[in-house]
Amino acid sequence: MNFQEGEVLLVDKPYGWTSFDVVNKIRWNLKQALKVKKIKVGHAGTLDPLATGLLIVCTGKQTKNVDTYMADEKTYTGTFLLGKTTPSFDLETEYNETFDIDHITPELINHVAAGFLGEQTQTAPVYSAKQIDGKRAYLFARAGKEVNIKAHHITISKFTVNAERFPEIDFEIACTKGTYIRSIAQDFGQRLNSGATLIALRRTQSGRFTIDQASSVEQWIEQINPSAESVL
Repeated sequence: MNFQEGEVLLVDKPYGWTSFDVVNKIRWNLKQALKVKKIKVGHAGTLDPLATGLLIVCTGKQTKNVDTYMADEKTYTGTFLLGKTTPSFDLETEYNETFDIDHITPELINHVAAGFLGEQTQTAPVYSAKQIDGKRAYLFARAGKEVNIKAHHITISKFTVNAERFPEIDFEIACTKGTYIRSIAQDFGQRLNSGATLIALRRTQSGRFTIDQASSVEQWIEQINPSAESVL
């Protein structure tokens, strides 16, 4: 592969890593292996640290296509926990409220999921990387400051749910760029007259690329820089 000229690297992002962690690790190893001081490396679509799955990393001239890849429809699988919420809508923060779930039936769950299909507006979580006045929204949230986040348009083309592990609800969602699955968890709980928290998330597809085509960070480093020591 010609990493310096430009390649698309499909990475299975590990749990706990930021997308920038992956980019920085790959960039450092590329510079070491190619013996260069600079090389362009970027990613197409941020994944939260607590999410895993497909991260598209571009090198060289392929970084010019980042916006194109980012605009592609994404598919995610994951799990909501009904009856509890957190300020961040996921497990980044502690549970702060509990709700009744006795009234929730499989029929109601399927009905609510179907209501998410199509075009709609969504507001990003305050604990997100959304840019507000030049800063990430989560910096304001962690400092206890209120922020005004504008709603944006999204489209959900697929939303299937499985309640066999109730109160944990497994799901698969296909959606457009800029969709926050954590916000869907929050809204899903509210539409059930209860609460919900996103407790697991994995990106399985982005445009024509799928998670089955991806390699781990360690596997990519072994290919880029075979002489490198342990990367994890």
